[in-house]
Amino acid sequence: MKKLTIILGVLAVLLVAGLYVTRVRTPRIENQNGESVPGAVASLEPVELGGREQWILIRGHSTSNPLLLFLHGGPGMPMMYMAHVFGHGLEQDFLVVHWDQRGAGKSYDPDLPVETMNVEQFLSDTHELVRRLTRRFGHERIYLAGHSWGSYLGTLYAARHPERLHAYIGIGQVVDERRATEIADAFIRRRARETGDEEALAELNDQGAAAREKWLFRFGGELYHHTNWTPFLLAGLFAPEYSLTDAVNVGRGSSFSSRHMNFNAIDGPLIEEVTRLEVPVYFFQGRHDFVTPAVLVEEYHARLEAPAKDIVWFDDSAHFPFFEQPQRFTAEMRRLLAER
Repeated sequence: MKKLTIILGVLAVLLVAGLYVTRVRTPRIENQNGESVPGAVASLEPVELGGREQWILIRGHSTSNPLLLFLHGGPGMPMMYMAHVFGHGLEQDFLVVHWDQRGAGKSYDPDLPVETMNVEQFLSDTHELVRRLTRRFGHERIYLAGHSWGSYLGTLYAARHPERLHAYIGIGQVVDERRATEIADAFIRRRARETGDEEALAELNDQGAAAREKWLFRFGGELYHHTNWTPFLLAGLFAPEYSLTDAVNVGRGSSFSSRHMNFNAIDGPLIEEVTRLEVPVYFFQGRHDFVTPAVLVEEYHARLEAPAKDIVWFDDSAHFPFFEQPQRFTAEMRRLLAER
């Protein structure tokens, strides 16, 4: 019996590996009848940005729809492998672009020079990509959505290049990392005391940052209804745009990026350094987010000057509202488009 179980397990692994090997593509966009949508775009392709090959995914029902570029979190934690979970609704109204930034996911390269892992280079890559996309599809501006680390990058880009944007959307908006860490640790300690979890208290005291993410997950501060990375792993397993190597490189790229990123663009936190944006600003915030705590996002929203601004609350989410409440996320993005 044990031998049979092992054999079946090996066969399952080989089956999954075979799927990864044979399919690295993005499926065509279809209507409700399973027919290809005329004029739709479904393209997975490499582009050269800052002298390095990087990968983008472009999907949308029409090239006349406004461009929506997502800047993923991390640094080094791509969103492309989650696109099949939350992106299909957006594709009806936007031309959606996911980009695995240098060193992340499909763009991971072990020979990438570490000196290029700095915020200024990433801002340059972003600008190069925005210019490429707008020229290719005949648009003057885009919608820019940044998640977590991507919101840090996106805020700086919006400050420098408002002429390129219809609006900026910060999802799990970075505000002040030092204060966010203090609030996260206080949350973990409070939940540990409430639940009598001595292990959480001990690990946080002994390991600090090394234990923080584990216990934020465990207590619902990363994903509100899940206590670990399993939902993301499953999303990656069924992502048609990712090979087995790409999936492995998610972890490699995240580690590489977090070790080598040089935050060389500004000296202080965003709330002090970027106090005005010349484009409409929308913060999409999970009510239970303790990675980028809601209290700080509210404070930044109150202080930030912009032509228009709003906070959109996701009451059943933590740090990943687009993943935990995809239908609501799509509805709110459509609302922004209608208000343009």
